[in-house]
This record gives sequence, structure tokens and C-alpha cells, in this order.
Amino acid sequence: MARRALGPAALQIVQAVAEVPDQPLVVACSGGPDSLALAAAAAEVGRRRHQDVRAIVIDHGLQPGSAEVAVGVVAQLSERLRLSAEVVPVRVEAAGTGWEAAARTARYAGLEAATTDAELILLGHTLDDQAETVLLGLARGSGPRSLAGMPPARGRFRRPLLGLRRTVTRDACEQWGLDPWTDPHNGEDRFTRVRVRTRVLPVLEAELGPGIAEALARSADLLRTDADFLDALAAEHQELAASERLDCVALAALAPAVGSRVLRAWLVNRGASEVTARHLAAVSALVTAWRGQRWVELPGLRVRREGAALVSVHG
Repeated sequence: MARRALGPAALQIVQAVAEVPDQPLVVACSGGPDSLALAAAAAEVGRRRHQDVRAIVIDHGLQPGSAEVAVGVVAQLSERLRLSAEVVPVRVEAAGTGWEAAARTARYAGLEAATTDAELILLGHTLDDQAETVLLGLARGSGPRSLAGMPPARGRFRRPLLGLRRTVTRDACEQWGLDPWTDPHNGEDRFTRVRVRTRVLPVLEAELGPGIAEALARSADLLRTDADFLDALAAEHQELAASERLDCVALAALAPAVGSRVLRAWLVNRGASEVTARHLAAVSALVTAWRGQRWVELPGLRVRREGAALVSVHG
């Protein structure tokens, strides 16, 4: 792609990526406008820093012709952005978590396996994605950590575009002369996130006024700060969360906001594949309101009380 002056949208994305630490970068690129604009900005930043930048295209294999689409994305990255790019196929297995969650798990695992510890992995999530995530967390009633949305940084993953709207990435692709690919799944109402994007958020904007997405993303930032602090307090009780038998007296002595996190960590450590607020409340009742309840069923786990301890049996 020939060097030229950046348009206003492209400049915003380059400025956002420039905030990422000066390390080798890998862009997770699906070929959609968000990740394609991110790849273009990363290529620009890499040239300025004289830094290695490459791209990975994950092929989930969930749609006919997905391999051909992935090859086409690689070709555009290579020819127009002069980015080294490769296709990484992954196997998606939905084991009770649903296809969306299973695809996400496979995608992240594929990205980590195909990169080195020295590389940061850039993801193209935008402010719109953050707003959708907060609404989905609210609908599920999963608690403040779910409402905290996606963090800008976690391990080697970075999300530099969380402060930008999806319209910016689309405009940037046009300014760079790029041809984004549209995932057919993004228009299928059978996916909850698609319904949130195409129905729920537009209704909220129409009825409550503009700025709803920004407000939801801002709430996520505030909740994440609180959730991180409480998680740090809960981490001080790692031995309790890692125990085979969970001491009910010790757990009940903790502040509720901390104790619930320790209990959730214990359940996950014991093999629970999903822990909702309803699950957590039911197991908590075995600790704080024990009246001889038989047991509590969770996905992949059964929990019961024996004396002054909780014990688990794989379901």
C-alpha cells in the first residue's frame, strides 16, 4: 500500500495503536473492518518504530468456504499492507458452552499457540463491542465482573480500539482503500450478540437518546476498577480456593464481596464449566443458610456440604 497522508479516522486508529507498548505485534485479523483497520494501523506503527508486525487469520472451519476466505484475507494483508500473515486453522468443539463461546476459546488458544511470549496480540474489539458485552452481562445477571466488560489488556492480549466506535474503523478502511470482509454470521439473528447489535442498542439509542454505547463502556471501566480491587483481595485467599474441601467457617468469615469470589474460584478449580449468579447463590446457601440441603447441581459439578466443609463430585 503506497504511503499517503492519513485520513481522520485512520489517524485515530494509528494513535490508539501507538499507545501499545513497544514490542513485536501480532494482529488477530478476521478480515472484517475492525481487525482490518487495526492491521493497517499496526503496520503503520511498526514502520515508524522499525518493529516487527505480523498478522494471524484464524480459520474456525464453521462455514463453507472459510479456508478460501482466510486465504483471501491473507492476500490483502500481504499485498496492500505488506504484512506477513498466515492462516491458523482451529477446531471448535461446543461442549455445553455454545458455539460462540467455543469458537472464542478455540480462537484464543490458536493465537497463543501461534505466537511467542515476546509478542503482543492485538484484538480489534471496539467501543460498540464493549457496549454489547455489558448488555449481555446484564441480561445474564452474572455480576459485576461480567458487567466490567472486556479489559484493554490481559496477559499478552491488547484491545487498543475499545475507545473508538465501529464507524471509525469502517471509515478508516475506506480511507486506506481496504476491502473488508463481512462475516455472514454477523447478520444472523440466532446469535444473541447480533440481536443486541441490530435491535437492542438501536432501540435504546432511539428511546433514551444518543450516547448509550459510550455510557455503557464508561460504566464498564468504572466497574472494572472495583472488580479488580476485589479480585486482588480474593487472591489473598488462594489456599482456601484451591482446597479440596472448602472450609465453610473460613469462607463465611470473609466479606461477602470477597467470599463470593473465593467461592467462584473454588467451584471453577473443582471443575465447574459455568458459574452463574444463580449457581453461586445456591452454593452460598450451603454455607450461610445450611438447613440440610441435599446438594447443588452446576454444569460439570455437584456440590454438597459434609459437616463444616463443601465437597464436590464431578457431574
